[in-house]
Amino acid sequence: MNYRTQAYGSIAFVERNFALVRRYIGWEAVFISYNVVNALAIGLIGARIGKEMVVYLVVGAMVWGFLSILFHEISESIAWERWEGTIEYTFMAPISRFIHLIGNCLWAVVYGVIRSILILAIVVLFFGISIKGANLPGLFVILVVSGLSFVGLGLVAAVLPLLSTEKGAYATHILEAALLLISGVYYEIDVLPVWIRPLSYASPATYTLRAMRAALLDGAGFDQLMPTILLLLATGLLLVPLGMLVFNKAEYYAKKKGKLKRSG
Repeated sequence: MNYRTQAYGSIAFVERNFALVRRYIGWEAVFISYNVVNALAIGLIGARIGKEMVVYLVVGAMVWGFLSILFHEISESIAWERWEGTIEYTFMAPISRFIHLIGNCLWAVVYGVIRSILILAIVVLFFGISIKGANLPGLFVILVVSGLSFVGLGLVAAVLPLLSTEKGAYATHILEAALLLISGVYYEIDVLPVWIRPLSYASPATYTLRAMRAALLDGAGFDQLMPTILLLLATGLLLVPLGMLVFNKAEYYAKKKGKLKRSG
């Protein structure tokens, strides 16, 4: 299979997922409404302190929502296949698992970025926040590059619904909750107990949050953001192949044990 055919194969999975969004557009509206209300509620917690605290908390809510979307779209892709009754056909199709997963990952990043930008725009209008001095292009770049790291973690999480038909998809929330705890989504990591704090420095979400807050609150330029961008890029280039390796091992095991079926 040549590179052009592989690229078309990945794009086909992106198109399929967009088609699923159109098919269940009502549910998408519900989920987006939930994310928006959640971000607004969290922003209101800091409303009495000042607009800076509102932005601080909203960035946490936005990154948390972005991470949740990536985990959901990547790990739930297996559950979707089972629910649609196509998991056997997809996994036995003459296309590499790399193309299949990269297509789903690309879709998750694009969809997550669109939803995150929408949430930020609504929050800015709701609270009347001025973002004239913010580095919005830098914010966008950080969001996209951090998606690579989150994709790698999402591929590892996707193993759970692959191996467990009944509860695997729900088990992915364990990893999400761990990242929520250690990454400083709604607080500085300095408040964490000393024994758990080192885990924060291993989480890509920690650096994503710091960089996005610097871009929004301080208007940090690309020269200041570049070290974090390169770090997140390197982390993504490490985690994505690792996630692929873990998923391939799990797929081999699932096929051997006959777990690629719609139910049971």
